[in-house]
Amino acid sequence: MASQQANRLAAGGLIDRTTPLRFSFDGKTMTGYAGDTLASALVANGVKLVGRSFKYHRPRGILTAGSEEPNALVELRSGARREPNTRATTIELYDGLDALSQNRWPSLGFDVMAVNSLLSPIFVAGFYYKTFMWPAKFWEKIYEPAIRRAAGLGRPSGVADPDHYDKAWAHCDVLIVGSGPAGLAAALAAGRAGARVILAEEDSLVGGRLNSDGGEIDTIPAAEWADAALGELRSMRNVRVMTRTAVFGVYDGGTYGALERVNDHVPVPPKHQVRQRLWRIVAKRCILAAGATERPIVFPGNDTPGVMMASAVRTYIERFAAVPGKRLTLFTNNDDGWRTVESALQAGVEIAAVIDARKDVPARCKALAEDDGFALYSGNVTGVRGGKAGISHVDIGLANGRRTTVSADTLAMSGGWNPSVGLASHHRGRPKWQAEIAAFVPDGCPPGMTVAGAANGELSLGACLRSGHEAGASAAADCGHAGAKHTAPAATDESVAIAPLWHVEGKQKAFVDFQHDVTASDVALAQREGFESVEHLKRYTTLGMATDQGKTSNVTGLAIMAQLTGRSIPQTGTTIYRPPQVPVAIGAFAGHHRDENFHATRLTPSHHWAAERGAVFVDTGLWKRAQWYPQPGENDWLESVSREVLAVRNGVGFCDVSTLGKIDVMGKDAGVFLDRVYLNAFSSLGVGKARYGLMLREDGIVMDDGTTSRLAEDHYYLTTTTAKAGPVMQHLEFCRQVLWPELDVQITSCTDQWATFSIAGPKTRDLLREIVDPAEDLSNEGFPFMGVREVQLRGGMVARLFRISFSGEMAFEISVPARYGDALARNLMIAGKPFGVTPYGTEALGVMRIEKGHVAGPELNGTTTAADLGLGKMMSKKKDFVGRVMAGREALVAQDRQVVVGIKPLDKTRRLRSGAHIIPRGTMVGPETDQGYVTSVCYSPIVGQWIGLGLVERGRERIGEIVRAHDPLRDEDYEVEICNPCFYDPEGGRQRG
Repeated sequence: MASQQANRLAAGGLIDRTTPLRFSFDGKTMTGYAGDTLASALVANGVKLVGRSFKYHRPRGILTAGSEEPNALVELRSGARREPNTRATTIELYDGLDALSQNRWPSLGFDVMAVNSLLSPIFVAGFYYKTFMWPAKFWEKIYEPAIRRAAGLGRPSGVADPDHYDKAWAHCDVLIVGSGPAGLAAALAAGRAGARVILAEEDSLVGGRLNSDGGEIDTIPAAEWADAALGELRSMRNVRVMTRTAVFGVYDGGTYGALERVNDHVPVPPKHQVRQRLWRIVAKRCILAAGATERPIVFPGNDTPGVMMASAVRTYIERFAAVPGKRLTLFTNNDDGWRTVESALQAGVEIAAVIDARKDVPARCKALAEDDGFALYSGNVTGVRGGKAGISHVDIGLANGRRTTVSADTLAMSGGWNPSVGLASHHRGRPKWQAEIAAFVPDGCPPGMTVAGAANGELSLGACLRSGHEAGASAAADCGHAGAKHTAPAATDESVAIAPLWHVEGKQKAFVDFQHDVTASDVALAQREGFESVEHLKRYTTLGMATDQGKTSNVTGLAIMAQLTGRSIPQTGTTIYRPPQVPVAIGAFAGHHRDENFHATRLTPSHHWAAERGAVFVDTGLWKRAQWYPQPGENDWLESVSREVLAVRNGVGFCDVSTLGKIDVMGKDAGVFLDRVYLNAFSSLGVGKARYGLMLREDGIVMDDGTTSRLAEDHYYLTTTTAKAGPVMQHLEFCRQVLWPELDVQITSCTDQWATFSIAGPKTRDLLREIVDPAEDLSNEGFPFMGVREVQLRGGMVARLFRISFSGEMAFEISVPARYGDALARNLMIAGKPFGVTPYGTEALGVMRIEKGHVAGPELNGTTTAADLGLGKMMSKKKDFVGRVMAGREALVAQDRQVVVGIKPLDKTRRLRSGAHIIPRGTMVGPETDQGYVTSVCYSPIVGQWIGLGLVERGRERIGEIVRAHDPLRDEDYEVEICNPCFYDPEGGRQRG
């Protein structure tokens, strides 16, 4: 197997040569080793061409070795697990890995769309904005479809993701982001002090640049020191090391978002394991030790396969024992780039030349060139020859004005290092310019965060270790963990001298953003056309908007703009940094909340009893509610529902209404508080009484309705609709804490505390007497309509009993502690057997409320007023309340508003449909003739036909008028009568009897 890897070194690296792995790229089978990334395995197999650019479809090779990679994006896996736009540089190699290149047709080597490169003079910055504006009628039929077909890079699977994702919380004293020299030093200092530490590293291997750059720490090789440090950290019970975990965002309250790639390094996650886990980490202190990203130099042909970052070249050599080429040329403007030459020489790679852009090349570098016999030029790269198979020659413009050419198959470039300031700027902080390293560094961090090492502009190994140690010890002390004092690990401070160089002029295209094909000339065009602001530059050219989010391109693009405008780089500024710092799959954000687990499932206290009786359940918000109870011999749901309605009307039935929101309002000012949130008065409500109430939003629109009972002088118990339980609770808390904090009132949600059943029908008292203590007076005089009190049940349990009816029948609601809800349902069935008791579900409940003309969710739709609902007279004129003034706006009291009315078809056999529009007879259907719509419908076994409620313009004035119900969705049009919304017992005698 090893013989197939033409560019693999015979020894060295941190790979496991005892574990060979087979993989494929674009159908070609290759081999690598455990510890490889897909990118390093491709390098070892001599692969240069890995993808095509977005706009011009230019051939692209691997540029970097980390998560900043803009070029080597592949489709990973196949079928339902196909994942596009995955960085080859971050994919851990596994046996059987199957990857495909993207954005090409019919093949990577021959891409028809490469013709776009010839048309590049047309496809310049702003091309889309200028081209697709005229003629306007072309947009929907031509422009938009064409753009959508061309957009995107990879292809999603198009089917459901078979994998699972998880969410988790973690708490710590100190969160350390990055495990390079600064991160490890910080973790050791904080861990030894006794602080609870989480060390998060996006790579599978701890150590960062220590695994690539060599050097010594405390007189031992850097990689060995990193291993020893990791061993010590893992031995500490107060330290958690999280590899394959990328921190992607900084949020309020010391909360950090992190994505753990739990099983991305295997073909299929093991059974019962998740693929990725989204962490919310709450930390008292955070140390950002995320390192820095090497930036490219913009020169002609810098996107040719074979042109790589200098740091990436030595990473592939030192960590993966893979050489990108046999003959290397380096183009640098700083001392750090020369370290790649040293690594290449040790690996036996021939150095064709070094082009150093600085006027004064350090003597040490000159001596290295002299000792090893390679050419050293002072000047710039002015062009690259080659193509999709790689580079062949590098053209050089010398400082003395002459030109020369060298042959090479790899060109390493180093334009300096950009500290990773993204996370430090997530609270809208702006970094500051540090001239010594020609880069931006953090300037003000989110609360609790400090920055250490290369992320703070300290680019030498010794400085990274010292700053990391100091930050770790300080963070631990801030959290109350002084511990024993230790000294910082010792290492030399290498030279990081740099002479800034951003752009070399030439005839070939010079790319700033490799993935989006943004060139230096695009930046110049944006400047000429007035888009000089960094935010305008970004959007006009798409600079930094690719999947790498400008990690390799932003600073260079800003520097070129600064040169063009004659401003300094600090004056030019930077764009805003926002989460996520690295891509996060939507599946990870969702976690288990998908399919049947999209939201939490709440079961009523009687759920299992109802399931035993064969109930059909419906999702009502988060609740599972019994919709109806089918019986043997019934042919459909309507037959079951009609039976349940008639059983209640003629005998007795009960329904679990525990899902209604229940809120305790207590305190000496509870009545005053309720007066202010309801449009009618409650401070005058007597103890032991209940009252229907209506609550308005601040804009005068009805928010919710329900009953409120006064259990004691300072204790009210209010109910809300099922859907609005949460919003009403939020609204009440806002009013209590913000609007009237001076009131002595406390609010507690007790929805889950009580199991509540509505018992309705003319035989309700007969059933209640079987379960309530005989001493309790349930007569009309002893327990009048809208009365409330605690009663004792047979056996001694105390329950709350409310004389409230939603069905129009004589009814009570009984509440017991939730844990007794199942037992109460079973006892109601036993006690009610002599009276033919029938459990009924939400459908029968809906039928009876429509028959009675009670409004519910379809009428409380966020657009209706109290007057629209026929409840305008409830609005008190003696007090102020939320929404009172706004409810009097001209439009909300207009005479032609749509109000609640009853609707019934003239043809009694006709089925009425919810949503049908109300149109006057003899008119054309259209917006100008639309006078309302049907909100709620049901088949009424009492009325003997389909009936409904609707919102109709001037509806109350039009009782008895015949109009049309027009249903365009079902292509139905029929005549209906506008009628009184109360179809059943309009005098209310049955519920008061």
